[in-house]
Amino acid sequence: MTRPHPEHLPGVLAIDAGNSKTDVALVSTDGRVLGTARGGGFQPQANGVEATVGALAPLVRAAAAQAGLPADGPVAAHVSACLANADLPVEEQRLHAEIAARGWAPSTAVANDTFGLLRAGTDGPYGVAVVCGAGINCVGLRPDGRTARWPALGTLTGDWGGGGGLASEAMWHATRAEDGRGGPTLLSTMIGAHFGLPGAVAVAEAMHLGDLDPGRLHEVSRVLFAAGEAGDPTALQLIDRQADEITRFVTVALTRLDLIGEPVPVVLGGGVLASRQPLLMDNLLARLAAAAPLAEPRVVVAPPVLGAALLGLDHLGAGAAAQHRLRDAYPSVHPVAA
Repeated sequence: MTRPHPEHLPGVLAIDAGNSKTDVALVSTDGRVLGTARGGGFQPQANGVEATVGALAPLVRAAAAQAGLPADGPVAAHVSACLANADLPVEEQRLHAEIAARGWAPSTAVANDTFGLLRAGTDGPYGVAVVCGAGINCVGLRPDGRTARWPALGTLTGDWGGGGGLASEAMWHATRAEDGRGGPTLLSTMIGAHFGLPGAVAVAEAMHLGDLDPGRLHEVSRVLFAAGEAGDPTALQLIDRQADEITRFVTVALTRLDLIGEPVPVVLGGGVLASRQPLLMDNLLARLAAAAPLAEPRVVVAPPVLGAALLGLDHLGAGAAAQHRLRDAYPSVHPVAA
């Protein structure tokens, strides 16, 4: 296959790498999606930076093949990578160096995946974004570039919730209810029924012994919402705490950036929020209306790679027409009201 001249390369190689899945898209400078690929989670803290970035290579090759490009060498003018677990500046620097060394494009930008969510939900990178997916994180950004960020290292840095956190909390309460250390909750039998086992303790034992894939633990968060809909007080308390935690992120970010009294987009994304569970969303919107009345919440349901691609088009100076064409290729952003 003939290698294209650099001037004829697609505009952006967009990468969105989350805890549970990774999306890659090749996007032309006029906003057309030329090739896509999806892979597994992105966890450099567990697997090492080199190996984790190396696992992106087959996805890049697959997207390039769809676009009719050679499998090796540059595939775009610019790499825009929005990555989970790029939480500290030193992590962003290490990942930037490793991705740039792959030679996929002449220029590379790396940011935490929360910045991609923010861009996907706004016309420009301005506002506050909260990711509540496998984990939870928040970022705020002023038009002058000032940011509000968190380390987002889990319990060690005060984080609570996300799909993984909610699932673990639900299991904690359910197993204690079964053995008598905790109060009764529907979670015990409902978790067991979901996995075809007698109860939550049996689920825990099956995961421990390898008879049940521990990667399925996140499914418990769906059981939690079902228990809440059935009126279970323990489930409702956990959902209420998640709404409170997200509100705290938003209000602290707005306060840090001196935006608490201004109309500001608040972008909500990640699997837990994108599912728009009424018990969580109604609670959250009521809390936001009280704590930050001028906030403008909206839920992003598009794949997060959209945000990475938009940031890449921004870098290349692509105009509004290209951005609109790209957005048309993905589901929309849904404003929500209290």
